[in-house]
Amino acid sequence: MATGRTHRPATRSRGIPEATVARLPLYLRALTALSERSVPTVSSEELAAAAGVNSAKLRKDFSYLGSYGTRGVGYDVEYLVYQISRELGLTQDWPVVIVGIGNLGAALANYGGFASRGFRVAALIDADPQMAGKPVAGIPVQHSDELEAIIRDNGVSIGVIATPAGAAQPVCDRLVAAGVTSILNFAPTVLTVPDGVDVRKVDLSIELQILAFHEQRKAGEESASGTAAPAAAEEPGAGQGPDGDVSAVMPA
Repeated sequence: MATGRTHRPATRSRGIPEATVARLPLYLRALTALSERSVPTVSSEELAAAAGVNSAKLRKDFSYLGSYGTRGVGYDVEYLVYQISRELGLTQDWPVVIVGIGNLGAALANYGGFASRGFRVAALIDADPQMAGKPVAGIPVQHSDELEAIIRDNGVSIGVIATPAGAAQPVCDRLVAAGVTSILNFAPTVLTVPDGVDVRKVDLSIELQILAFHEQRKAGEESASGTAAPAAAEEPGAGQGPDGDVSAVMPA
C-alpha cells in the first residue's frame, strides 16, 4: 500500500485554486451520503444545495477536475466520489501522528472518520511519562522522546498538534525537523514553519467568538426593528458616534 511519504496530491501541479481545494471535501461528504443511499446521479443544483455552495461555483470547481456532467442526467455519483478522493489524495494511506493526548487529543484519537477517509493514526505521543503505554482508542501512547523515530519508522508526513499553546512551537519544530511537511494545529497559537510546510489551524474558541458576534448582531437588529424608529424621531443621532457610525459593541 502506498504511503503519504512518497505520494503527494496533484492539486497544485494541476493549478486547482486553493478555494476550490477547500470546497472539495464538502462535495465529497455530500456525494458519500448520496452513494450510501445508492443514488446513481445528481444534478449540479442538488449537489450544490447539499454541499451548501452556489451551483455555478460547483460547476466551475468541477471543471478544474475535468468533470462536466451530462446534460439532462447530471453527474455520476460513484465516479465523482472516486475522482475527488483521488484528487485529494485519499485513495492512498496517510499515516498520521497525534501529539498531545489530553482531552482533545484523546477525542481525536477516538474519531472514527480518519480511517474511512484515508488517514491512519500511526501513533499517539505525549510528554507525560505516566501516559506512556496507556491505550487510547486501542493505541498505546508513546513518550515524546520517541517522536523522531516514530516519524521515521512509519513514514509520517502529517502531524496533528493538540498540545497546550506553550508546547506547540517546540513540538512543531521537532515534527518539521523529523520530516513532517503538513501540520494540523489545534493549539491556540500561531506556528512558525519554513517554506514547504503546510499548516492548517483549527481554533474552536475563535469560531465560537465569530458565532457570538453574529448572535449579538441578530439580537441588536431585532431590538432595533422595534424601537429604532421612535428613538430616532425624538433624538436624531442617538447611539451614533461623531461620524455617524454605530457605536462599537465590543471593546477595542
